[in-house]
Amino acid sequence: MTASKYSIQYTFHLSKDQIQPLMGESNDFFDYYALSSSYNWTLQPQKQPLEQENHSQQTRQKAYNHIIQKLVEGSIPGKEHAVSYIQHKYRRNLRVHTLRASGYAIRLFLLFLQKIDRQRIEDLTRRDIEAYVENEQDRGLKTRAIKTKLAALYAFLNYLVKADILPPEILQRKIRIKMPESLPRAIKSEEIEALLSVVKEVRDRAMIMLLLRTGMRIGELLNLQVSDINLQEQKICIYIGEKNAQGRVVYFCDDAREALMAWLRIRDPKQRYLFYGQKGRPLSYAGARKVFRKNLERAGLVSKGYTLHQLRHTFASEILNAGMRLEVLQQLLGHSTIEMTRHYARLTDKTREDEYFRAMKRIEKEEDIYGYY
Repeated sequence: MTASKYSIQYTFHLSKDQIQPLMGESNDFFDYYALSSSYNWTLQPQKQPLEQENHSQQTRQKAYNHIIQKLVEGSIPGKEHAVSYIQHKYRRNLRVHTLRASGYAIRLFLLFLQKIDRQRIEDLTRRDIEAYVENEQDRGLKTRAIKTKLAALYAFLNYLVKADILPPEILQRKIRIKMPESLPRAIKSEEIEALLSVVKEVRDRAMIMLLLRTGMRIGELLNLQVSDINLQEQKICIYIGEKNAQGRVVYFCDDAREALMAWLRIRDPKQRYLFYGQKGRPLSYAGARKVFRKNLERAGLVSKGYTLHQLRHTFASEILNAGMRLEVLQQLLGHSTIEMTRHYARLTDKTREDEYFRAMKRIEKEEDIYGYY
């Protein structure tokens, strides 16, 4: 038995009337917490990346079966090609979110073709795609949502062109939807302070602090297992990233560690997930959003419209202002390209800000000397 394959659950007294469990690495946990071997301890197998991968494959299989089932329902035109396309993406081992998004977007498009009485997808025209985009706009969908669906649709059409089901001309002069270049929206430091001052529940504080100090996506946090956390090195292993299926390591500082330890002391040690819901499942997105909104209301910030994802924006903004290089932040955030990370630089470039005010001071000084204005 090697230490690297096991974690140790230590049980020791933290108060007169309570025994608390904590998880840690077997190599150096005793030294770090100054524990003696007289404390009760038991070895428990630690969840390995292979088990994580098997769990992910089961999730993908379940999602795949559901998508196929929805596609074959009814008599929508081109459903056999849609099924073939989803099978193709599944064989390429694409992540669950991609499979679901593609299946949903394609099914909506095929249902639209059925609505306009298009019997065969082989007869598809550019005008049909334009009509579909207009229909989605009339439904009140946001520009980003329509652009995402259109990208999924064109990936499907490209597959059909390569399979000689559609002519190459269908991909010429693609419909382009211009997106406004909005900045990431960070929460102001004084509002973060106000928010944290009203968080009463131990679990809620641990959740908010980890998001704020690690930059994790909310889905990554909710799927986090206790065995993924290294308390001594203050780091978390995200074996499969939520958006790009790439694993990475994130870190947490002392205030987040304090909040995490407080939660570990009182949580049910039998639960696999760090933040758990009913029947051993991870806490749901809806549950996490409810927690966040409740604390926003307490802090008088609910009218600001802040979301959990903006804790990630705040993390990125603050750490860039503290001097972290873009390429390092890219790895921490799990961005596939540095261009995605540059959005935060546009929001938080202190150098640009300092240069501006330095220049303005020179201008104001010259005005005082020469009497301009």
